This record gives sequence, structure tokens and C-alpha cells, in this order.
Amino acid sequence: MNLRHLARLARLSPSAVSLALRDSPKVSVATRQRVRQLAAQAGYRPDAKVVAMMTHLRRPREVRQQACFGVISFYDGPRPWETSRHLTRIYEGMSRRADELGYRLEPLWLRAPGMTYRRFRGILDARGIEGLLSFGSPDLDQEFPAELDAYAIVTVGLSIRTPLHRVTSHFYNDTVNVLERVHQLGYRRPGLVLGRYEEERSGHAHTAAYLGWCEHRLGPGRALPVHLLERVEEKPLMAWIGRERPDVLVFVHLYDMIAGLRTVLRRNRVRVPRDLGVAVLSQILEGSGFSGLQQNQPLMGAWAVELLAARITNRDLGIPANPRIEMVESEWVDGGSLPVQRASDP
Repeated sequence: MNLRHLARLARLSPSAVSLALRDSPKVSVATRQRVRQLAAQAGYRPDAKVVAMMTHLRRPREVRQQACFGVISFYDGPRPWETSRHLTRIYEGMSRRADELGYRLEPLWLRAPGMTYRRFRGILDARGIEGLLSFGSPDLDQEFPAELDAYAIVTVGLSIRTPLHRVTSHFYNDTVNVLERVHQLGYRRPGLVLGRYEEERSGHAHTAAYLGWCEHRLGPGRALPVHLLERVEEKPLMAWIGRERPDVLVFVHLYDMIAGLRTVLRRNRVRVPRDLGVAVLSQILEGSGFSGLQQNQPLMGAWAVELLAARITNRDLGIPANPRIEMVESEWVDGGSLPVQRASDP
């Protein structure tokens, strides 16, 4: 069964059947449904290689040279990765993998002066762009605009509420992995100090992992109260340490807050790791002097590109009914804030 046979069954031209199978608005909804039903009954299966070639040939000549993904975000600046080390590393991972797969990346500013979603859609269509890589939004309640739901979309992180295919750090596993590591070193009173922003952006995974791990590994009632903070506020933090007496601090915050933690501990003559072990979970940890987990941004960027390329190949466009979430575990960095070995409990 080929396209011409299916066209004869449907009493339509081959081009009309092709448009119907691609869900083109140039064909009525009733015709699209009838053609798809006939195709299913007749066992019609498109040739994937032909579909890919025809998709390429239908693009305007000037955009055929290399397939392109649009790179977008809901940030106020056109290229947020240029002002963030964290996003820079993700973008570099995207660029490398896209180049390996034969794609180029084209940054497009959703919030450019005078830009509307309708106009933005026209730009995408004119340039033959079907796939969008999103860096997310500073607004944790951001919804993806319905005007752009006809494209293949993959976003990074959890900030966009709309169900989308996405790649994110494995926050839950990262917290459990750190707790397991410090437990093996002999620590028995781990305390979690957590930035409020990080807690929200992780979907509360750090707190859930900490409380669950303490319950099952240390026993009921052994978890210390989680200390939430905006920045590294010295008095509340030192009061919490004095009251709860953790033997190791599991610190989760933005990478530009890490230096503040070191300053506070030094000012209060807390010797690390002699007086207090410290394990940090952050976007970037190298060079901080702390041991812990650093997010693997290059892999996150690469996986986002691979997931988007698969969506394009499978013609999986629009807001997905069953979104896929790829979670990337972080990498361990030794920084000297934990001992090599501690004596375990007697």
C-alpha cells in the first residue's frame, strides 16, 4: 500500500492525501479524519526516509542548507546564557550535540520589543523552523503560549508549568547520593540548608529526598528541621546550627551563594571539615573549595537536542499528551570540605 493507492481509495489527489496525513490546515478536519481512518484500515505506513526527505524539500531554498532549531526563553534578555555560567554550559552542550547531528541553533527572542506570539510564529514558519529548545523562565508559573503549540518543543528545567518534554537535573537522586556518601563517611546528623528559590525550582525534591532518606536510613524522628533561606543570612544560619547541632551540612543553593557560606563559617570560626562537614549541591561547584555535586549542564544540553531531534523525526509536534522527562544526575567534585574517611559509629 503506497500513497497513490491510498489516494485512489479516498478519491483524492495524492497531494491532498499527503496534506491530510500531515494534519495540514489546508485540508478540512473531516477529510483529515477520513483519510487517517482509511490509512489505518488499509495498513498504510509512510516510509520514514521519504517523509524526512520531503519535509526537507518543502522548506524554502534559503533554509534548506542546514536544519535549524530555534533557541528561546522567557527571560527579558535575548541570550540569557551569555550572562549565566550555568546556562552557558547548557548552551555549549546543545551546540556541540546539534552540530554532531547536523543542526544549527538560531537564538530567537520571544520578548523582543514589539514581538507578539503571532508574529513570532510567522518568523518560525518563514524560516522553516519546526523545533524549539527552551531555556525556561524566571517565572516558575510560566505557561507555554498556545500560539506556539504546533511546534516540537523541549525545555530545560521545571520552570514552565505546561506539560512539555523536558530535561532537568535529577534533584531527588542527587540529594540521596550526597546523603549516602556522607553517611559512609560516618556522619549521623546531616542537616539540610536549602535556598527557597532552589526548593521551588526543584519541585521540592530536595526536601522530599532528605526527609525520606532520614526516615529509612536513620530511623523515625531523626531528621533535623530543614533550614530554608533566601540568601546566606548569618544570624539565622548560625542559630540553626547551634540549636540542631548537625555534624555535616548539606547546602543546596545557587552557585553565587556558595562564597557567602564560606564567609559566614569562617567569621564564626567554624573549621571545615574538622568542626563541621559540608557537602554542597549547586549548578557549579568547581573552584569553590567545597565538596559536593555539580550539575552536568553539557549533558543536559546534549540530551535536550537529542530529544528534540527525535520528536522532529517522529513528527511528534505540539504539546504532548504524555510528556517525557529526562533527568540527568550531577557529578561529584572533591573540594576538601569532607574528610577522606571518618570512624563509623560504635
